[in-house]
Amino acid sequence: MNSAPLRDLVSLLGKNGWTNRVEQLRLRLSAGAQSGKLAAQRFAAEAAIEKARRGLALTGAESALVELATRLPALYEDLSPSGQTRLAESLDTAMTGDATLTPLLHIMHTAGLQEARGFAVGFAGLELGTPYDLIIERDGTSAEIACETLSAEDGRSVHRAAWTQLIDRVDPDLQTWLAAHPGRYLLKMTLPKGLKAGTENLPELHERIKTMLAAAKRADYDEAAILRLDPLLLAGAQAFDQGGGMMAKLRREFGPEANFAVTETGNSLLVMAARGAQDEVAGAMRRRLSSIAPARLSGARPGILAMFIDDTDRTEWPDLRDQLRLEGEARQFLTFPEAKPVIAVTCASRFELVNTQGSELRFRNPMHPLAKSPALAPAVLSTL
Repeated sequence: MNSAPLRDLVSLLGKNGWTNRVEQLRLRLSAGAQSGKLAAQRFAAEAAIEKARRGLALTGAESALVELATRLPALYEDLSPSGQTRLAESLDTAMTGDATLTPLLHIMHTAGLQEARGFAVGFAGLELGTPYDLIIERDGTSAEIACETLSAEDGRSVHRAAWTQLIDRVDPDLQTWLAAHPGRYLLKMTLPKGLKAGTENLPELHERIKTMLAAAKRADYDEAAILRLDPLLLAGAQAFDQGGGMMAKLRREFGPEANFAVTETGNSLLVMAARGAQDEVAGAMRRRLSSIAPARLSGARPGILAMFIDDTDRTEWPDLRDQLRLEGEARQFLTFPEAKPVIAVTCASRFELVNTQGSELRFRNPMHPLAKSPALAPAVLSTL
């Protein structure tokens, strides 16, 4: 990869600021085996930029993220001074705490899609300070696009950040217990109240698991959690990393929303499986759509709400997409009064972001006066 765009990007981000951010990410990645893996997924763009800056080989997905990010310096040069200030402020926010570059990359990706469809694209949010991010125009007809990022965690009963923290905390205890109790076990956890990071229920659950194992109990339950330890009797229990092995069987038994972790010591193995209330990721998207439509669209022209569903994985995203969960919630929203200015809702994930041939899901509002506009068709026609 040409080093000049990377130098321009790091210069835009600020060399000292970028160095500090890389150090922050290093600490996150080393915080725990499972928490580190989750952090690597969340900060994939930042990690890819640093790999490219160091001249390391990139995967196809990493290259796509870096390519999107290196468009930012050229955009900065094209903006007015006030637009440059807004972009710089957005970048500062993106490099702070749990924030990421993903929302800005979502805007860049959306703009690129519309340009490829023949639209002229203006970055109105940066240039003019509008609540929407983009204005697109084709054959004399224009529309507004508000790009919104939603974490799938907002719809989960058991947060993956909390789950990975629990695994990192309890794994040493499980290693010790397995060494003293050779065999294969399944620890099933039903969590009616869910599990969230930064709350007391995480260390409390850790202590309950430790106490249960130390007391040689097979079950423990109250209103917050139901724990049960059983022998692992599934056929193929030694093949948990294969498509037809143990983990595939467990996922079929517990459902796609369940969380799993495997601890091994020698020939001994313990699988933790946790499930809370049914996840409502698509429902969380509908609620976000209802809240942002009045706030982020002017109503002066057709509006597109471009939703980016972050923090999903290769199992969850296809399920949301192929089981029509996103479509069902988006179409329900389009019947609400607050959807009146909305001509279409689009949905994308990181999988579309890094796929140069990929496109977003689109759901057109048939009740909008310009729903059948030929000029806007490439941006609003439903994909399902």
